[in-house]
Order: sequence, then structure tokens, then C-alpha cells
Amino acid sequence: MQLSRKAQRTKTVLVAGGAGFLGSHLCETMLQAGWRVICVDNFLTGRMENIASIADRPDFRLIKQDICRPLELGEPVDGIFNMACAASPPRYQADPVHTTQTCVIGTLNLLDLAARNGARFLQASTSEIYGDPEQHPQKEDYVGHVNCIGPRACYDEGKRTAETLCFDYLRMGKADIRVARIFNTYGPRMDPADGRIVSNLIMQALERRPLTIFGDGLQTRSFCYVSDLVDGLIRLMEVNPNPRQPVNLGNPGEFTILQLAGLVRRMTSTESALKFLPLPQDDPRRRQPD
Repeated sequence: MQLSRKAQRTKTVLVAGGAGFLGSHLCETMLQAGWRVICVDNFLTGRMENIASIADRPDFRLIKQDICRPLELGEPVDGIFNMACAASPPRYQADPVHTTQTCVIGTLNLLDLAARNGARFLQASTSEIYGDPEQHPQKEDYVGHVNCIGPRACYDEGKRTAETLCFDYLRMGKADIRVARIFNTYGPRMDPADGRIVSNLIMQALERRPLTIFGDGLQTRSFCYVSDLVDGLIRLMEVNPNPRQPVNLGNPGEFTILQLAGLVRRMTSTESALKFLPLPQDDPRRRQPD
């Protein structure tokens, strides 16, 4: 599956969750590469404004549907990116059962669609599958340290199960799959109200409110710009031979939350105070791809 404009201009790719933060950037990039794009989104967290610039293009099709329902497209597809599922802890914990269903039933529906079409499939997994890691930085062969009954389990274990389904389909010869374990990503179209650390700190600084720091602020994350992440997704989808294992995608740099808060304060020219709150249950202390 190559993104050559000349050779593949009539090919069709489906992006589940295509109206979301990452998915909308992926839709734009695929259109620019000459692909026809089908965007599927239930708009629980996706937004029409994210795809407003491409919505009227003749090579773009929007389907408003939850992937927990089987998809009947009425046309073939050559590639499928599964970007669907809320990724913000407040959002995915708001309806944990639906989060698990999206990760499991939704992924299964899309894998079946890939199998019927002979389409290459990329699953957007997450660094959250490592849980609160005992290995640092995290290599792809690290099996993780996850609380399977905690408040984050709907997402963490849901994504782990989605990976299991993908590799079962690969081993059974039913679908050609790729799995990307995505680390923290930021950039245009981040939802300012989704409760994640980058958007939280930026909005609080712009509104001259105290910056909320959970725990002591010494926990670390790796922050990747969205265009770099999308480039990595496409490269993974294209790569041959199949790596036959998950691939970490993220910035290898590691930053504490206090460092991030300091950067936000400098860039917004604010003197907002820091407000320290208890660390949420199962929130990972360190996160960095290797």
C-alpha cells in the first residue's frame, strides 16, 4: 500500500474516527496524497469543524455512524485506519462500557470489513497499554503493568484487546494488519475542553487561571506534534514486509509536567500560579517510547 499519487489515485481509504483530532489530520493528508477518503465518525468526540475544509470535496465521503454497528459501505476500500475511540481519560471514563465496546466490537467490525475487502488495516493503539510502567523507557516487547479493574481499564484493556484481535486476524491469515502504539500528541484541533494535560494547561494559562498539576508534577510524558505522528502512521501503513509486532510512535524526548507548565507559562506570558491536586488512580508516573 503505497501513497504514490500517480499510481494510487483511484484507491480508497477509510478513516474511522476521521472527524477527531488525529483522524481529521490523517484524512487531509491522505486526500493530499491522491486517495479517496471515507470518514466514519459518531461525533461523540469528533467535530464537524475539524473536517469543514474537506467536507465538500468530491473525493471525500462522510458516514455518521458508530463503528460498534457493522459497516455496509456499498463500495470497496483498499486501506482502513482505525482511529476511533475517545482518548481523553475524562471522556472515555464518562461511558466506560461504550469505550470498551468501541475498542473491542468496533475493532472487530473494522477487521471484518478489512478481511472482506482484502484491505490493509492499521489499528491506532496507545502507550496506555503499558499502564504505569515498571520498565523505562518502554520497548514494544514490554507487556505492561495495567490495573484491569481500575477506572482507566475500559481504555487500557480495551486497546490491549483490540491489539489481540488484530494479531489473531494476522496469524489466521484473515487481514494484513499494523498496530501503532501512539504516545501523547498535540497540535491544531486539540479539543480545549477534553481534559488532557496540554490543552488543560494552555487554556488555564490563556484564561489567567491557576495551572492544575496532578501529583508532584515530576511524572513524565513524551509529546509529539500531530503532523509528525500522522507521517509515522502512514509510514507504518506502507511498510513492507509486515513488522508483525506493534510499533511505538511518539517523540523520544521526555518532559516532566512541571517543565511543560513552565513552557506554557513562558509562551503565554502568564504568571498563573500552580495548583497541585492528588494524582488520579493508576495515572502513570513515566511514559517514554524506546
